[in-house]
Amino acid sequence: MSGSEKVVYSDSKMKREKSVKAAFVDLFQAGDTVEDVFVARKKQLAHKRDGDAYLTMILVDRSGSIKAVLWDNVPQMNEAFAEGDYVRVSGKVQQYREALQLVIRKIERIESNLVDGRDFLPATTRDTEKMSTRLVQIGRDVQNEDLKKLLDAFFRDPVFMEGFTSAPAAKNMHHAYLGGLLEHTLSVVRLMEGIAAHYKGINKDLLIAGGILHDVGKIHEFSYETYIDYSDRGRLLGHITIGVEMVKEKISGLTSFPEELSLLLKHMILSHHGSRELGSPEPPKTLEAIILFYVDDLDAKVTGIRSFMDSQDPEAAWTSYHKILERFFYLGRETTGSGDAER
Repeated sequence: MSGSEKVVYSDSKMKREKSVKAAFVDLFQAGDTVEDVFVARKKQLAHKRDGDAYLTMILVDRSGSIKAVLWDNVPQMNEAFAEGDYVRVSGKVQQYREALQLVIRKIERIESNLVDGRDFLPATTRDTEKMSTRLVQIGRDVQNEDLKKLLDAFFRDPVFMEGFTSAPAAKNMHHAYLGGLLEHTLSVVRLMEGIAAHYKGINKDLLIAGGILHDVGKIHEFSYETYIDYSDRGRLLGHITIGVEMVKEKISGLTSFPEELSLLLKHMILSHHGSRELGSPEPPKTLEAIILFYVDDLDAKVTGIRSFMDSQDPEAAWTSYHKILERFFYLGRETTGSGDAER
């Protein structure tokens, strides 16, 4: 090892209760020697022109991902783990075609109970307990007794609340981290409180209930044990359909829930993406549904764009090109923002 070579590693004693992770992808530099745990994704067995096998994969932790390749002992190493497993990797970071890649010397699967899952999935920086308490209080301030009972049926369901406070709100675009669904929902509802006070003729209770429940289907749309992806249920049904089913199930457990109120609430969930092209079976057809669509879209867009901006070169005046939104964003020559307001 040269005098300038950096070694990045974690405690390799497998008898520890938890493996202490020290090497995070976003800090890797060419020349680093790495010994640490990651999640293996996109595992692929390939062959060189001479017929020899090699193994490629993506190694992931909460900070990002890096391409990895294994050249030696391929049959043995290929049998040692599956895609989605936690793996302990020994290797060296190299520069390859203007990007970093990790050349693996050794890889082995480790049990999930030996790692801290928070090291491998990004999570909200906000206090989930405080956010949850605030959202529940907003729901319990609703005056309509039928809607209050419905919301309470969700809030008193421990399985639902566990999923609702830990699920991401998306895979990529916005709030794509643990606790993101709760953070996004609270933000939407807080914005709605002000809008309901600003305009006349708005059913505030319906608006707030729809805001709280509009994305509940996402607790089943995503899987997020070792990385965020769509579940089978999510791919087949989508969170809008799942959400309507969940609301219907809770309503069925209540006595004499008004049919019209049920229809209006379900319509808000069904239409909150705004159009059929964007995934909603129907476009918004009530004031409350229209408000939900625009507020939901606003919060998603602002959060997603801000995250994109935060990932850019802090010295640059403009971001790189945003492929989804098809534009560059101006960062400015000086810092103009003051951070998040309390949500």
